[in-house]
Amino acid sequence: MTRSIATSRSNSGADPFRGMSKKKEKAPKPEPAPSIMVGEHGRYQIKSGRLSGEYVARAFPKPPAKARGMIAEATGATEEAAIAALHEAIDARENRRVGERRTDDHSGTPVPSVEEYVEAIAQVALSAPQMAMLTALSIAGEDGLTETKIAGVAGYKSRASANKSLAGAGLLIGEFLSIETASTQPSNDPEGTSLLGYRSADGGVNAAGKWILHAELRDAVRAGM
Repeated sequence: MTRSIATSRSNSGADPFRGMSKKKEKAPKPEPAPSIMVGEHGRYQIKSGRLSGEYVARAFPKPPAKARGMIAEATGATEEAAIAALHEAIDARENRRVGERRTDDHSGTPVPSVEEYVEAIAQVALSAPQMAMLTALSIAGEDGLTETKIAGVAGYKSRASANKSLAGAGLLIGEFLSIETASTQPSNDPEGTSLLGYRSADGGVNAAGKWILHAELRDAVRAGM
């Protein structure tokens, strides 16, 4: 008897629990996103806030820089302490860099390290012709390139335009790195070029020598190729 009743219920397809409403569980309220304070220090943008239970401050390139990677990070007992620690870390980093710069024998201009050049190239708004000239000069190495050759690779019709554009690239990099771009040695070249490189001595009395990039800048450009 018991077996036949069980079979009958199964065959009927009746579900004794169908129609009974399930108690809906309330979805947990999402935690509010941590507030982020944005500031500046030197040429960097500072973002700070509470992350995973501790106060963190981070430095990033200022918009509209092309690079978006984090430059430095610091933590502290409070948000203010984290920001202060980050400022100290940035200042120490900049002082170290300045101390590592060598002086160019041709112009007397401070020459940044490869690390500085890489950061500057990634963040300043160099034009396509300017990058074309720097790339060609980096490939040429210590042999350098004539003004005519440089103008040609960048699509300029005159050497004067190419020299002006090249100097403009040097000025942008110098401004970003807070370096004085004027040469301390007598020169007819436009301001800004001395931060990029120097001329060879094979130009003769009435002819300009070839442009040669500083070794550090050559390495920095090649690193981004």
